[in-house]
Amino acid sequence: MAYTYIIKCRDDTYYTGIAKDIYNRMEEHWTKSKKCAKYTRAKGIKSLEILWESKSISDAAKLETQIKKLTRLKKIELIMNPDRFEKYFGQKLDCANYFNCPGITLEYCLQQCQNVQK
Repeated sequence: MAYTYIIKCRDDTYYTGIAKDIYNRMEEHWTKSKKCAKYTRAKGIKSLEILWESKSISDAAKLETQIKKLTRLKKIELIMNPDRFEKYFGQKLDCANYFNCPGITLEYCLQQCQNVQK
């Protein structure tokens, strides 16, 4: 399993990334660890806006590439209306390989990391 995500940074910009372990990855971004992206280390993160699960890291990377091609406004539209996924990516990706994960928040991910560390 792998994940593609969009997070909102403290300056209201968006960062798109992929991870095999979404809980650990969010903690890396949040704590600005050396493993997090330079972009999020510099900007800080505010929230996990949207998350998709896929079967492979290869599929996650394909989605990441397509999301990064979207304008800021289209990213916001996708976040606000996840059902438009096929509209944006149906010609480029096999949409059946991606599952939106509503309800998974930054706070939830950080809590899961704390539970594992105990």
